[in-house]
Amino acid sequence: MIYCKEIYDYLDYYENNKELFNEERILLIENIVKPTLKRTDIVFDADGYYRCLKFCELWFYPFYPYQKFVTAFMFLYKDDNVVFRTFVIMMGRGNGKDGWIIPIALYFTSELYNIPSYDVDVIATSESQAKDSFLVAYNMLEQNKNKMLKHFYWNKTEILNRATLSKFRFLTSNSTTADGKKPGMVIMNEYHAYQNEKNANTNISGIGKKKHGRVIIITSDGQTREGPLDELKDTCKTILNGEDNTIKYFPFICKLDSEDLVDNPKKWIQANPSIDYMPILRDAIETDYYEQKISPSKRNEFLAKRMNLPQQFSEDCVLDWETILKSSFKDIKNKIVRECPDLNGKKAIIGIDFASFNDFASVGVLFKIKGEYIWRCKTFISSKNKFFKDIKFPFKNYGQNGFQDYEIVNTSIDAEFIVNEVINLVGKYRIVKIVLDSYRFQLLKQAFANKGITDIESKTNPEGLIRMVRYPASMAAIVAPKIELEFTQGNVNIGNSALMRWAINNTSIKDCRDGNKKYEKIEPKLRKNDPFMAFVGAFSQSDLLEEEIIYI
Repeated sequence: MIYCKEIYDYLDYYENNKELFNEERILLIENIVKPTLKRTDIVFDADGYYRCLKFCELWFYPFYPYQKFVTAFMFLYKDDNVVFRTFVIMMGRGNGKDGWIIPIALYFTSELYNIPSYDVDVIATSESQAKDSFLVAYNMLEQNKNKMLKHFYWNKTEILNRATLSKFRFLTSNSTTADGKKPGMVIMNEYHAYQNEKNANTNISGIGKKKHGRVIIITSDGQTREGPLDELKDTCKTILNGEDNTIKYFPFICKLDSEDLVDNPKKWIQANPSIDYMPILRDAIETDYYEQKISPSKRNEFLAKRMNLPQQFSEDCVLDWETILKSSFKDIKNKIVRECPDLNGKKAIIGIDFASFNDFASVGVLFKIKGEYIWRCKTFISSKNKFFKDIKFPFKNYGQNGFQDYEIVNTSIDAEFIVNEVINLVGKYRIVKIVLDSYRFQLLKQAFANKGITDIESKTNPEGLIRMVRYPASMAAIVAPKIELEFTQGNVNIGNSALMRWAINNTSIKDCRDGNKKYEKIEPKLRKNDPFMAFVGAFSQSDLLEEEIIYI
């Protein structure tokens, strides 16, 4: 059995103040901490832990009880391997994450820890963010030059311990210099801003090649959904619920349990564990709270950064994130997917979005059954797109639940991809209309003709199967209010499609000079919305799906 006074002090505090703890921290204590403390196959390096505390508090800042608690778990070992490799630390902005983690990192480079070449990389998406974290250590050394020069050499980009030759430096997440390195520790700062998994994985690929390798992820929540942060939170949720933790995660996640609690200052501690120790933090949160009351446009930022609640970009998004999730899950919290009836042979409309050969192309099918609009979509993604590696979506999850409705191809996307998918759908369902835009119409028209499909809607053939829409983005003026209404009322079922959720969240509505509205991508190069625009095309003809009334 493991004993550490600081751990048990915090557990006593927890037992007496459970109302101050959010669900994630409660699960951490009950499902990870308490079982770990009972294990007989691990050891606690008390000497190393207290040397670390002494070093940090002597040269930097006194640690708060929760910081001492979490730090202790960095010193648990089994067969000289760390028990917890990855520490996920999420809390509101201003709680002193850098001031806590950076001193620990510098300790690990020192002779007090004494592992040769135990390099530490501090990584963020921007150089200024990474450098700000690095400066916590740099400024301490500058302020104590006379005593520290015999232990460290430093400049404005790197700190070197003279005894261990361990380096402490900062990098950006897209730095190619991380490849091939063997760091002892990687600190990934403000993870919510990471664009994709590649950026993250490149920088931790060397962990495991060095004894006692560790990863520390520190972040608040953000406003970009279905990216690396959401995937990380899903992983943590699984572990916190008591499932397999062979990947050695220690998720210390502080967030408000519900947006309904935001008006209760006593609950702010759920997201801000330092608030009782930092009067300046409480004052800052109070100021921001009253400011968002006056200026509602600042609410999303307040909820994401101060209360650590997931939000989405508020730039005229077509739908809020809660509503988007509702279109996939009947139980959002537990990710229970909405049921879907048997669709074979049912009346349906096909929507197509095909703008570029080296980009995304989506083909979807829309049904209406008992008042519910059901949408299923297949998206082809060309890896030849020059921005493909930077696109903000976790493509590596392909094949997992929620990541099965797209196909990455190593070629350009030609019309045959689209037409073959349409023919497949025509064989399964009773298709009453195929809707596509004018951009690739002539190309697709010929590809359809090659397959024997020539029934094109026109003035002389208004009942034609294939309808061409000249300005699909402009359909927002007509269909956007109804789309918003149906989603809000819970009448749209997109299935468990991470790609579709992402696409919706990437779409904004803009006012035009003529007074109309149009759909646009929030960020054209990296945040795609093709599956949603295919849906818009199909939905524009949704009247054709109305149930027929048979009079007797």
